[in-house]
Amino acid sequence: MAASPKRTKQRPTEQTPHVRVAVVGSGFGGLGAGVRLRRAGITDFVILERADSVGGTWRDNSYPGCACDVPSHLYSFSFAPNPDWPRSFSGQPDIRAYLERVTDTFGLRPHLRFNAEVTELRWEQEQTRWRITTAAGTWTADAVVSASGPLADPQIPELPGLAEFPGKVFHSSRWDHDYDLTGKRVAVVGTGASAAQIIPQIQPKVGKLTVFQRTPAWVLPRRDREISAAEKWLHAKLPPTGALRRAALFALREVQVDAFVRRPGTLKLVEQLAVHNIHKGVADPELRARLTPDYRIGCKRILLSNTYYPALAAANAEVVSAGLAELRGSTLVAADGSEHEVDAIVFGTGFHVTDMPIAHRVFGIDGVSLAEEWKDGMEALRGSTVRGFPNLFFVIGPNTGLGNSSMILMIESQLNYLIDALTTLSALGGAALQPTARAQRQWNLELQHKMSRTVWSTGGCRSWYQDEGGKNTVLWPASTSSFRRATRKLDLAEYEVIRQTAPVAEEALV
Repeated sequence: MAASPKRTKQRPTEQTPHVRVAVVGSGFGGLGAGVRLRRAGITDFVILERADSVGGTWRDNSYPGCACDVPSHLYSFSFAPNPDWPRSFSGQPDIRAYLERVTDTFGLRPHLRFNAEVTELRWEQEQTRWRITTAAGTWTADAVVSASGPLADPQIPELPGLAEFPGKVFHSSRWDHDYDLTGKRVAVVGTGASAAQIIPQIQPKVGKLTVFQRTPAWVLPRRDREISAAEKWLHAKLPPTGALRRAALFALREVQVDAFVRRPGTLKLVEQLAVHNIHKGVADPELRARLTPDYRIGCKRILLSNTYYPALAAANAEVVSAGLAELRGSTLVAADGSEHEVDAIVFGTGFHVTDMPIAHRVFGIDGVSLAEEWKDGMEALRGSTVRGFPNLFFVIGPNTGLGNSSMILMIESQLNYLIDALTTLSALGGAALQPTARAQRQWNLELQHKMSRTVWSTGGCRSWYQDEGGKNTVLWPASTSSFRRATRKLDLAEYEVIRQTAPVAEEALV
């Protein structure tokens, strides 16, 4: 009798983990989403973070002098007030510590997956779900919340000779704390918000500071002060006083928004304050002229600083009124032809905002990438959802940025919209939602019409709010209150409900 063939023993199968919601990013947006999901009774979710700790942009940006230009009591969650803010405009370490406390207070640690950078998000039509490939493994999810944020991926210009520069090079959001700038010849490229905070911090210690300025910024005084122990005690013992303070800060900024979005001419008064600030900080008339913008204040981001102008006017500082054009060894050549020898370069050149890298990793219906969908400019319905990408929700999506108030207000509005969408979908028994083409088109036509009369469109500048085609795909052209109303509830007339067409196949890793 022939022997029976020997059977090969198979390993037990492991299923790809599936969650109801996958959140990408653990900054304010991602952590806020986690809190709101738990409060809505949705506990089946993960927060995928590419780094090894929470904090988002407030983890990444640790450069000298890093602080928020929105008052602390407004730059915090309404559901997580902090009576212990040390200053009216708190610094990066305090904001990051606040986010760590939020993580612990609201029980988000079990949901976090660190070192899990998302490399691909792909919609699986038959299973009506997302497949998320990360550096830490693969998940599937009914819905995805993209909270990676617009200030996540640093932008360094492609310059001839940069690769051969023999000195130290880093971006402001990737600060090298092991490199000592003391006595060095240091170039700062850019004069935006980060540079305005860095320059006064490093100017006293460097040997020579060379600042490459393509376009000067308008700078107003920073009304910062230490918050007294009595104020902290009052806000801790009587929480309504903290809420009242937040409400006052909110109301002030809601009043200001009209000047930005409907009556830019009224900003002339503010412009005079900024001119006075230049004269106060810079004695040299020639330098003052180079630091005075030729566009309406508010067209670019308004900076806040009491020390920026004195630092630029210091004996060891030089302002080059031209962008950096190329590098020849350790010699930096400006667009005006001037040459400057340096030992280190700090790029304060911003981020990939209108061309977010994550768009190249997201593939929706029929495998179309989000980057392809956005080739003519980023667009979403109510800044939150995009046709062709079902159950993909953005936090700080297209045209949700602000020029004068707290982004936390916008984040919380989008979280309201997210939770209402998920609970509505569950009540309907549907598998997914996507906006109709008409609703998305109408929303963006009206939005861009409003944008056309704002200071960002009429102020005579070119800013990082605009994409290559000149379209402002970043800012919200109205008040935060109006955005809150627009996102309070999901309007089903603007959406198509997708039903599950096939049973979800169990996947196994054999």
